[in-house]
Amino acid sequence: MISEPVSVAVPGNVELPGDLDVPPSPRGVVLFVHGSGSSRHSPRNRAVAEELRRHGWGTLLIDLLSEDEERADAATGQHRFDIALLAERTVTAVDWLGKHPVTEALQAHLFGASTGAAAALVAAAGRYGPVVSVVSRGGRPDLAGDALGRVEVPVLLLVGGRDQQVLELNREAAQLLRPEHRVQVVPGATHLFEEPGALEQVAAAAREWFMHAAEAHAEGRGLR
Repeated sequence: MISEPVSVAVPGNVELPGDLDVPPSPRGVVLFVHGSGSSRHSPRNRAVAEELRRHGWGTLLIDLLSEDEERADAATGQHRFDIALLAERTVTAVDWLGKHPVTEALQAHLFGASTGAAAALVAAAGRYGPVVSVVSRGGRPDLAGDALGRVEVPVLLLVGGRDQQVLELNREAAQLLRPEHRVQVVPGATHLFEEPGALEQVAAAAREWFMHAAEAHAEGRGLR
């Protein structure tokens, strides 16, 4: 296992810290795009990342905001819904993965949570090829706006069965996606998937989706 702290430079002379972990003979690498008020230390994302690594996937968990931006966001919430900013930095992280010696030969998949799911979808629309698939956990894909119609990779939208408002927003957003996609409900789960076994279901579903997308990409099968 290669494990290293990393730093990704983004426009504005900002360095974003991250944690890169890649097991031997990796299947691909999953970039985690966190959501509202969260960071690379999100216990839910880290739990999913650990499970993915156990099954051969590399992971990159990265902060999308600088320390100063995090402080400002905690006070005002000004950045967490800035999808353009979060997506731009996600794209930069995807490009960074394509240049890093450990990950340059690996397909990239995106795992977005909350508002990070919208940023992941916008990034996927802008980086078709390097990005192979997107999984959203309790996400707000509706905030991706017009980018939904430009996404060209398979998308899995995971939503808690008790998260009714977000579930409806996901179903509406799914109607605008053209490639293969699915809205999958985790029974009994609320927005944060805190219920026993809920995150395990999320990790298993994400793992299967990433594998499916990787195989389809390798075989050149149509995804529409």
